[in-house]
Amino acid sequence: MNNVTSIDDLKSQIANNYQQVKERIAEACLRVHRSPEEVTLVVVTKGHSVERIRCAIELGLNRFGENYVEEGSEKIEAIGQPKGIEWHMIGHIQSRKAEMVVQYFDVVHSLDSLKVARRLERFATQKSKIVPVLLECNVSGEESKFGFFASDPNAWDDLLPDFIEIAQLPHLEIRGLMTMAPFYENPEHTRPVFRKLVELQGYLRTRLPEVCWDELSMGMSSDFEVAIEEGATIVRIGQAILGERPVSLGV
Repeated sequence: MNNVTSIDDLKSQIANNYQQVKERIAEACLRVHRSPEEVTLVVVTKGHSVERIRCAIELGLNRFGENYVEEGSEKIEAIGQPKGIEWHMIGHIQSRKAEMVVQYFDVVHSLDSLKVARRLERFATQKSKIVPVLLECNVSGEESKFGFFASDPNAWDDLLPDFIEIAQLPHLEIRGLMTMAPFYENPEHTRPVFRKLVELQGYLRTRLPEVCWDELSMGMSSDFEVAIEEGATIVRIGQAILGERPVSLGV
């Protein structure tokens, strides 16, 4: 009985969190005259239990993001493949793990090099699978961040050869761009980072108009409202919905 009560309490907590996040998304959209329907929510499950994810699924959440291939694959195996559930790879991809990414994930947000793109293409070809991808771009200039280095607009032309080659890979389908902003206590400080990704999107639409650049994956629990105000079409939210991660993870 205690376990049942515990699950009910957990589901109630997640439901309340989810409702609050939906309201915050709607309010952010209202401020910039956008529809909440334009914003896709990906629930970040890094560090969270299968039990917690199952509660989220029962509440109607259907897009989940993982940072680590092994952790994600174990959860996907445990949960199975419920109809309508999507798994998004949002963390850095080591080329030696590209096969697992193709096997387990439906969408890749974190394609950050031509080398990884070629590896994903190889395994997607073997599985006759089309993989939707976002190109991760480091527009903040932080050395600790992964992504195509794109903090200097004067160097954006240098990105084009790699982007053109990726666009020509038949089993990868570019959908847009992704970035990670630095963490600031004041989320307003992230605004220039998100704005620069929008500027890069506009540049690429002009230079490579045959490629789809519609999606912008940017904004997390600490700054998603600012990201939406700046044009995010996908937000990646974990703790604001699922709660704090276990302290033992050290994250």
